[in-house]
Amino acid sequence: MHITVPTTAGPVRGRRKGEVTAFAGIPYAAPPFGPRRLRPPEAPEPWSEVRDAFSPGPPAPQPGYHPAMAGLLADAGEPGEDCLTVNVWTPEPGRTGGRLPVMVWVHGGAFRNGAGSLPTYDGTRLAADGVVCVTLNYRLGAEGFLLLPDGTANLGLLDQIAALEWVRDNIAGFGGDPDNVTVFGQSAGAISITALMTMPRARGLFRRAITQSGAGHHSHPESVARRVTERLAALAGVEPTREGLAAVPPERLVAADSALGQEIARAEDPGLWGESAGGGTTVLPVVDGATLPERPIDALAGGAGRDIDLLTGTTTEEFRLFLVPLGIAPRITDGVLDGFLAGFGLDPAEARAAYLAAHPGASPGDLLSAAMTDHAYRVPALRVAEARAALGARTYVYEFAWRSPVLGGALGACHLADVGFVFGNLSDPLLGADAPRDLSPRMREAWISFARTGRPDTPGGVLPPWPAYGERRSVMRLGDDAPVVQEDPAADTRRLWETLRRPLSGK
Repeated sequence: MHITVPTTAGPVRGRRKGEVTAFAGIPYAAPPFGPRRLRPPEAPEPWSEVRDAFSPGPPAPQPGYHPAMAGLLADAGEPGEDCLTVNVWTPEPGRTGGRLPVMVWVHGGAFRNGAGSLPTYDGTRLAADGVVCVTLNYRLGAEGFLLLPDGTANLGLLDQIAALEWVRDNIAGFGGDPDNVTVFGQSAGAISITALMTMPRARGLFRRAITQSGAGHHSHPESVARRVTERLAALAGVEPTREGLAAVPPERLVAADSALGQEIARAEDPGLWGESAGGGTTVLPVVDGATLPERPIDALAGGAGRDIDLLTGTTTEEFRLFLVPLGIAPRITDGVLDGFLAGFGLDPAEARAAYLAAHPGASPGDLLSAAMTDHAYRVPALRVAEARAALGARTYVYEFAWRSPVLGGALGACHLADVGFVFGNLSDPLLGADAPRDLSPRMREAWISFARTGRPDTPGGVLPPWPAYGERRSVMRLGDDAPVVQEDPAADTRRLWETLRRPLSGK
């Protein structure tokens, strides 16, 4: 059965299956190539005939994953120019009046990979539970996050804002409430959302936010962003200008970005690359003073986004996804571990003792994973929660603790292990063959309740009462047993970071 819905650019036809209608590949902006290359998004060309929205648009140009990761992380498919599209799942297509909460997903992928059309992000189950679910693509890598000499920056974030403006202008026709939009995302998507919470151009486009494994520290100041642009352009063999970069095929910029990541990973002075030290990322949101006025954690501590409800959290063993498949963990020695701990600003002996006490019998690689998880994910998320709690901004914090059985259980409760449960899609390769069936309904209920009301717990629901984060440091632990609220979990290792990863305001 096919159903047609009007949009500001023209009518689109979706396909109904069961109780949910899906619309795929709807342009929210014009293809960002040709004369639009490396420029802010522009409105799509309108159409008058009904447009079939049966297939997702192509992903943005990207390199794909290292072979060791390819079996764990889904490939986005063949990239293409018409990549700025959204996908919509709704139980009430064509019903105007905007009654249903809207959940807009921003995908992760280290700002270099991913797409809103990956199978794990299929919004059918969420829509069947009573929301309008939207996923989107945005520009990645050099196309989306370079700082150009004319001041252009954060094109990928401007794409996300354009998609949210499309939601504002069109979602009522799909049964959604444009005044009750929750943006949710993971990793680079969560980092993006934290930035959006502080960006003037995004103000008023969403009411709530859910950030999974990404917070407000990962951005580049202008000095680092300029260095990234200049070095990436040199690796591509062009001048670091819009004209120079736009003159080469996207594949050459993708290859240059990958080469830059390798250079950063080998850098003798990692401080040159800021939050990208180590090479896990190259480009990041740029604090350019215009589109992104401040580093997001600093802006949040100063009161930005305090009117937006926030649900944030991390997985227990985030960094195992990056150390285990690549075979890095067994190669970590005590000396290497101590070097990393010192580089974080920790006392190596004190930190190693604290992490070993929390993880008895752990190898140096396991301890490094725990410290890297705290540095990159847990502590930044807690800094956001602390800053907002000090301002009275409502924030809920979770920890996802279910351990994946994949690779003999060595991945643990790693980065990305939570996403399939949120969407109700348990065929994700990270989850293995026997993912617990009761965990997904719990998480969907919490995420949807939050989108509907601003609270993740529902009276009489499957979760116990979930206090907002405050002086008691309440965290809902999900995944490895019955959900339970813990107060200041892993406090001893958290205290190691007491003076580190702080917002500039010190709050």
